[in-house]
Amino acid sequence: MSTFELKTHRTGKTYSNPHFFILNKGLNSGKPLSNPCPNCFVVTTSTEKEKNTLFHLSMMLQIGGFYAYYLKGSVIPFISIDDCRKTLKNSLKSNSNTEDIMQKHIKAVEVISKKEKELQNVIDKMAVLKVAYIRNCFNLMQTKEA
Repeated sequence: MSTFELKTHRTGKTYSNPHFFILNKGLNSGKPLSNPCPNCFVVTTSTEKEKNTLFHLSMMLQIGGFYAYYLKGSVIPFISIDDCRKTLKNSLKSNSNTEDIMQKHIKAVEVISKKEKELQNVIDKMAVLKVAYIRNCFNLMQTKEA
């Protein structure tokens, strides 16, 4: 079973062990991040494999809405460090008996996330192309008028 340490991230602090960050404020609370932000927790593990497993498990919990149950606050919702830790530990414990199945699910989520990033990249390029096309159209119209 994976062991991890969950702490509040202090801005400017660096970590030597494999680690990732979990957003703790806003409607995306529980979202795992590769880079830190002011409102996040840091999860440190002993191995890169544990980090990868916990990162994708946290992503699945956030997308599935399992962290949303613990959101507190009326203006800016947040998740407490204890609720985040409890949710991660419980999901790890429930999946420890089915390690192979869990790894298959994590691989599937990794593939889907990779494809999503590729498609988002294509969408971003299409938006740039659209702006360039529109600007070119107006430039052509202005040169014909002149």
